[in-house]
Amino acid sequence: MSLLNVGARALMANQTVLQTTGNNIANVNTPGYSRQTVQLQTVESQYSGSGYIGKGVNVATITRSYSEFLTRQAALAGATSAGDTTRAEKLKQLESLFPAGTMGIGAAVSDMLNAFSDVASAPTDLTARTVALTKTNEMANRLRNTSTLLDDLQQGVKLELDQKTTAINTLATSIASVNDKIARATGNGQPPNDLLDQRDQLVRELNQYVQTSSVQATDGTTSVFIGGSQALVMGITAATVALSKDEFGDPNKTKLTLTRAGATITMNEDLLGGGEVSGLLRFQNGDMNEARNLLGRYTLALSTSLNDQHKLGLDLDGNTGGNLFTPATLGNLNIWPDSSNTGAATLGLSITDASQFAASDYEINFTGAAAGTVTRRSDGVVTAFSAVPIVVDGLSISVTAGALNGDRFLIKPFSTAASTIATEFSTPRALAVASPVAGMMGSSNTGSLQLANLSAKSSSISATDVVLTFTSNSTYTRSDIAGSFAYVPGQAITGGTPIEWSLTLKGTPNALDTFTVKQQPAAYRNLNSGNASAMMNVRDLPMFDGAAVTDGYASLIAQIGIRAMSADYSANVSNAIALTAEKERTGVSGVNLDEEASKLLQYQQAYQASAKMIQVASSIFDTLIQTLGR
Repeated sequence: MSLLNVGARALMANQTVLQTTGNNIANVNTPGYSRQTVQLQTVESQYSGSGYIGKGVNVATITRSYSEFLTRQAALAGATSAGDTTRAEKLKQLESLFPAGTMGIGAAVSDMLNAFSDVASAPTDLTARTVALTKTNEMANRLRNTSTLLDDLQQGVKLELDQKTTAINTLATSIASVNDKIARATGNGQPPNDLLDQRDQLVRELNQYVQTSSVQATDGTTSVFIGGSQALVMGITAATVALSKDEFGDPNKTKLTLTRAGATITMNEDLLGGGEVSGLLRFQNGDMNEARNLLGRYTLALSTSLNDQHKLGLDLDGNTGGNLFTPATLGNLNIWPDSSNTGAATLGLSITDASQFAASDYEINFTGAAAGTVTRRSDGVVTAFSAVPIVVDGLSISVTAGALNGDRFLIKPFSTAASTIATEFSTPRALAVASPVAGMMGSSNTGSLQLANLSAKSSSISATDVVLTFTSNSTYTRSDIAGSFAYVPGQAITGGTPIEWSLTLKGTPNALDTFTVKQQPAAYRNLNSGNASAMMNVRDLPMFDGAAVTDGYASLIAQIGIRAMSADYSANVSNAIALTAEKERTGVSGVNLDEEASKLLQYQQAYQASAKMIQVASSIFDTLIQTLGR
């Protein structure tokens, strides 16, 4: 009977091994499945006078091939790859909104400025004026359309973030539920391999959305943390995540919050690590915000400069020019107080110098009623102030009474500029292309004096002529100011208080040569196009970080392109690392069909041998019974 018991035990053990091997083969393509292995142990031998006699084999346990280190590394690499890939894909979409060539904003700006060249050649030609207005309107439309496309992309990102936070909450609840099942099953003394695989797979899926870390408890449950140390799953309970605005209520920025036991914590974006949610937040709060600021700065600087120049001219009816574009309203949509402010101060925003703009938001931190710091968010540069208004980067920020220590404000000067730009008028006669100031060389001049530039700095020019009389080739006197002045070719000469005009001469004058600056004669106003030429010259103004207007759009798309290229490179690198990490994990935990097939043959033979052992034992028993029956 001992031989029969040994055979029966061997038969059952080998049947278990065959079943486990078959289960491995069946789950070769199951996501998250870890290869299982039957651990066999010998049955304690029976002592006899002749020694210890073996009693067969038992199944000790069924283990899964698993490396905690490789599993954790694969999940971490997968999270990093998911975040980088998501951000790179969105940056490609963002880059496509700023095309180069004839369809780009830069081409529209060039076409508009070139149209003023035709007006300068024929200032009374209504057709040329109409074309210039049409090109101006087209440029404004392209800027507005690009802003609308940015809004559409922003809305798409917001929808994705909503979907992914819902997925995070679902996965967290599932992990907590599996934790509960594992804790119950662990009490029987054997590892619940399938449940452990299920939990690991859920954690891997969670890492696709947000990077996690985990700690295992003695009861078999695993607690999952995000954002460094915030518990998303604690044992068998799960917290919930949601999206909210930042402390300033900025509608274009989003924060991830976590709520547990009624307490809500705002997550630090820098601590989220990888995952698609992190990638989307980095894109929305960083890349998208910079693109809006670049577009808004380009729009506001260009429209402000052209408006200022247009207002210095005279239209076809001799009237002073107005705004070419509807001026941007810098108010409540650009200033966001911190929700925790205790003071009563309000801020105002105005432009002092469009050429000094920096494509950035600003954070104002008050230490007193009229003191504190301004932080340029694009590069972190901090500027202290001890008086108001606050002047920074071509902007003036006014402050009413009531600011208290600790009050903070977010200034977004460029957030709405592109969405609201439009031409101010539609009649071609209103184009102010004539200059209100004129210049005239003396009729008896004998030197080589030439006019390099004469531009108005005010729409109101004094009716009193200003005559420059040269006393030598290097000195002159003025009819409006007593004294002698040094003449330097190419150096600007200004007149009026405040300044009404700027004059630049070149060449060498002789003594008694003259040049007269005067109000544009009414008879020549319709024929003059000095302000049209001045508007064309706006293209050469150093306005965008030292770059001219003609290079401003190229600089814009270059900055976005660099971000997109860098993100694509990071995505490729992190994806390669993630593939390697997953390959190493599956090398330990995955199912190899060739290996399992060889095991199947091995254990099949062992099963057949066990069955033969039982047959032999049965035959011996039958022979014994027959012998005893005689």
